[in-house]
Amino acid sequence: MDFSPPRLSWRAIAVWRRNFLVWRKMAIPSVLGNLADPMIYLFGFGYGLGGLLPSVGGVSYIAFLAAGTVCASTMNAASFEALYSAFSRMHVQKTWEAILNAPVTLDDVLAGEWLWATAKAALSGLAILVVITALGFVSSPLALWAIPVIFLTGLSFSALGLIVTALAPSYDFFMYYFTLFITPMVLACGVFFPLEQLPPTLQSIAGTLPLSHAVRLVRPLLMGAIPGHALLHLAALLATAIGAFWLALVLTRRRLLN
Repeated sequence: MDFSPPRLSWRAIAVWRRNFLVWRKMAIPSVLGNLADPMIYLFGFGYGLGGLLPSVGGVSYIAFLAAGTVCASTMNAASFEALYSAFSRMHVQKTWEAILNAPVTLDDVLAGEWLWATAKAALSGLAILVVITALGFVSSPLALWAIPVIFLTGLSFSALGLIVTALAPSYDFFMYYFTLFITPMVLACGVFFPLEQLPPTLQSIAGTLPLSHAVRLVRPLLMGAIPGHALLHLAALLATAIGAFWLALVLTRRRLLN
């Protein structure tokens, strides 16, 4: 198995651009689809459940939930693109195989997919951020600093998704990833309720997960506060992104080149 570091070039941008040109034909339905699901949860839980709750963390429950929704939406968009769409191009449509007939390496193909999934995830997170800002759930210009955090969150979950794609024999395999990893993170990483509500052991476990780091950065920024231990959370997301991409590349090389 080839564990050598990624050997990347600017050709990865060509792979990104190819995916963008295909997506551009259905951009509006795609953006609306990425908005619909998180907004339903935001309004359903925010106004429904929020009407039964006192303020959370000094703000209304819907404002508390809005910050978590930005992170969860970014995670989901990155995961779906790096799983279902990337798997289709790799295994079903054989798009990667066709690209490799050009002077493009597998490292560049995977990097292009990584950047593309990150771009779609960032677009989804930014769309939610714009909507909640328009609705008055953002109280400070510090929210602008959430934009690079959204990008880094997309980078992390796109890389994690590519690991699963490299291992997947079929689309059905992805259900294990969502059931055992993505869904527990949504429920335990501070999207719907403060992490401090969990038992101490679960708090410790949940606090190490990438979604927790994203939420702990984005929520204070949207509320006008500087996140505590910001450098630690940023470093954790960056380490996840780089380490997961490297592992995804190793597994993809084993699958396609051996």
